[in-house]
Amino acid sequence: IYKFEDGQWKIAHHHSSMMPEAQLAASSGAPAPIPDAEVRSLFSLWNNALATLDPDEVAKRYSKAPCLLPTVSDVPRTDYDSIKAYFVDFLKKEPQGTILESYVTSGPDWCMDDGIYEFTMGATGDKVKARYSFIYKFEDGQWKIAHHH
Repeated sequence: IYKFEDGQWKIAHHHSSMMPEAQLAASSGAPAPIPDAEVRSLFSLWNNALATLDPDEVAKRYSKAPCLLPTVSDVPRTDYDSIKAYFVDFLKKEPQGTILESYVTSGPDWCMDDGIYEFTMGATGDKVKARYSFIYKFEDGQWKIAHHH
């Protein structure tokens, strides 16, 4: 619907049956939002990297511009080298995580999984519960961790 206002025709009402987010995602090559179960499965990729005990494998799970805010450190890790350095020490504990509670939100090229997880430290048998948040982004054809706390 157009109306003549201030000497010009202006759009007074416009309706589209398609939401623009889907159109933008399709034109950008970004994937559609993924199901909650698939978002939760991204944790397994990271947890499996922990199981290798190789800090390089774990650091590769993070995006090109990451932010890791470790539970047991007050130093933000914002690049590959600092993330790898953090996991050199953490992996000595032989951690394996289990998600206890998970809350998922997702969009066309990102997803977020927040909740509570528990680590069993294979080196000692100790169990540690912690809050977590993973924000993943679709980067170079893979889901990568952009933010982890």
